[in-house]
Amino acid sequence: MTLDAPERAAEILSRSRIDGATIGILPEDCRPADEAGAYAIQDRLHARLTAAGLGPVVGHKIGCTTPVMQAFLDIANPCAGGILKAGARRQTGVFHHSDFRRAGVECEIAVRLGTALAPDGAPHSRAGVEAAVESVMAAIEVVDDRYDNYRALGAPALIADDFFHSGCVLGRPVRGWRGMDLTEISGRMTINGRNAGAGVGGDIMGHPFEALAWLANLFAGRGQTLRAGAFVLLGSVVETRWVAAGDIVDVKIDRLGAARAKFE
Repeated sequence: MTLDAPERAAEILSRSRIDGATIGILPEDCRPADEAGAYAIQDRLHARLTAAGLGPVVGHKIGCTTPVMQAFLDIANPCAGGILKAGARRQTGVFHHSDFRRAGVECEIAVRLGTALAPDGAPHSRAGVEAAVESVMAAIEVVDDRYDNYRALGAPALIADDFFHSGCVLGRPVRGWRGMDLTEISGRMTINGRNAGAGVGGDIMGHPFEALAWLANLFAGRGQTLRAGAFVLLGSVVETRWVAAGDIVDVKIDRLGAARAKFE
């Protein structure tokens, strides 16, 4: 069977994830030309990874929502990816460092949706998506630089591959978040007890829920719904830090709790 271009790209990316191979430049005949093409490949990649036993998409991540990450990756707009069940951990996550090409960690604010955000509610506003949030929590995103040269790969190809995503650790959900000023809460990350960066919620597009509204509108534009029960990592308030075997990563978000990742 001859695969169309998006399916061929998804096959290459899924094979790299499953086999642990480093990704070079995607072949020109299946390389996404823009973000719309990238998200079409991403959908097919998720289907392949689910079929390979990594579970369904249970959450979503948004990258490049803060100035520090936009400067780090030289990408000026947010980018979304899916989170598969196999990569999600609770409170303390244990990961095998040898499973990664180059493991990194990020300090995140995350939400879980209590009600769905559907296309018929678009355009979604910050106030509108706030009503759908059930809980807010601290989180760690675990990323993997699985590329020969990610800068040469280009933003559309990175989006097609879930924008570096590999796993996450979610802290305890905080349901009493209403009344908090999420722009002022501070987040900090340590690695083996040493400071690895800090930031505030307002670094995420001015307010963390602006990132959630952006994602809901991205989904709506594709005729898709952010499902009730799904969680969303809204963006890192610190620059990505690369970790070694044996490292212990702690993230603490004021009033929202903590999460830990261990790399064995």
